[in-house]
Amino acid sequence: MLETLRKILFGDEPKPAVPPDHEVQFAVAVLLTEAATMDGTVDDAETQRIRALLMSHFGLSPADAALLMREADAAQARQVELYGLSRVLKDALTYPQRIELIEMLWDVVYADGVVHDHEASLMRRLCGLLFVDDQDGAAARKRVLERRGLS
Repeated sequence: MLETLRKILFGDEPKPAVPPDHEVQFAVAVLLTEAATMDGTVDDAETQRIRALLMSHFGLSPADAALLMREADAAQARQVELYGLSRVLKDALTYPQRIELIEMLWDVVYADGVVHDHEASLMRRLCGLLFVDDQDGAAARKRVLERRGLS
């Protein structure tokens, strides 16, 4: 156990081979996967929503989206912290793109129709880590609720 912890803390844990031009796609996929797992279960609606978001947002084929999801799922299972992923995205995305990412994340959270406390907590943390202010994060959530007919 100590050896595993040492590897995680000091970076000896093998990382997936992600080409630099796909780093943003990978980080987004991991965060979407994290949002789906926060309530303890990942249902088919959440998986389908993640796939659809990756395909539409990045123009991926179904096969490429499935591959990215598998890589993200494996990375998320080993993931200890969100700071590294959020830093990549904060640095790579403009403010409007970060708001769009928050909206994508809310879309995954609401895919099963219920917001768990852990999911809401994750969203608050990610808004802070991505430097998205509370009003814009709330507006993104409201747009998702309206689009899904849940408002």
